[in-house]
This record gives sequence, C-alpha cells and structure tokens, in this order.
Amino acid sequence: MASRYETLLSELRVRYPGFRVVQKRESRLHRAIHYALVGLTFGQMRSYLDSFQTTIGKTVYVTPGWDEQSDDERYVTMRHEAIHLEQFRKFTLPGMALLYIFLPLPMGLAWFRAYFEKEAYAESVRAAAEVWGLKYAASSSYRSYVLAQFKGAAYGWMWPFPTGLERWYDKVLADVTTEMSTS
Repeated sequence: MASRYETLLSELRVRYPGFRVVQKRESRLHRAIHYALVGLTFGQMRSYLDSFQTTIGKTVYVTPGWDEQSDDERYVTMRHEAIHLEQFRKFTLPGMALLYIFLPLPMGLAWFRAYFEKEAYAESVRAAAEVWGLKYAASSSYRSYVLAQFKGAAYGWMWPFPTGLERWYDKVLADVTTEMSTS
C-alpha cells in the first residue's frame, strides 16, 4: 500500500506532466541563489540550500536530508509545494519570477511573495492538521514557526506585520477546524 506521500507524488505527476523532485545542491542555479541570498540578507540567510524546499516551474528542489525525512513530513511539505506548482501553472515562470521576487519590493514589503506563501502555508497547516492532528496545527510552536517565515530573513522579511499575520493564521486555523469537523 502506497503512503500518503507516494500517492501525492503520483497525483502530482499526472496533474503536472514533467513534474520532478531534484536535489537542490545539484543545481547551479540554486547554489547561485544561495550566495545571492547570503549577500542580500547581510549573511542572515545561510540555510537556503539545506533547510528550504523550493519550487520553480514543475520542479521541486529538495534539501540533502529530504530522503531521510518521514513520509509524513515529506507529505506535509509537498502539499505546500503543490500549491506553488499550481501558482506556476497559473502565473507562468516569468510571471511568478516578477511577482514573487520584485513586486512591490524585493524585501520588506514583498506583497506578492507573502500572498503566494500564505496560500502555501495555509495548505501546510491543513496538511499538518490532517497528519498530526488539529492540536499540533494549533500549537504555539507550529504557529510561531509559520509566522516566523514571513517576518524573518528566510523569505527576505517579506511581510513584517505581526498583527495581520496572526489574524491570517487564526482564520486559516478556524477554516481547518471547520473543515475537519464537517468531514
């Protein structure tokens, strides 16, 4: 019997012909992005290659420890990345590059990046609640982890407004709670 993760990969291969999962360290592009991020964040973002899965087009670039993660961990992460796959299909590679990287600003007030990541992290919350339970998704540690992604160097301080982010997370959690109680 296939795991949730393996089933999801099969579904993604059907939905996105050409979909693939590639080790990030094998990509020259991602090594270049890593060094650019180190410079742009004044050395604060040094974990791009080792801590963050990244989707570009139909490819999900994964970190060195990806295969050692549990199927459940990879499933939750791939649900997040599946949202980005759909965003790339909808907005195209040039459109995503322009919106995600540059508008309105590359750092500090990256509205489109925050918008795209809110969609993907909302899916992360749904998947985490499905796999580990609603209590996990509602925990202060998971909430803090998700909100920190928006306010820290990892995504170029894309949306440093804590009150709005907290309201967004509360809404996502309320929606997930409703979804789980009606299913």
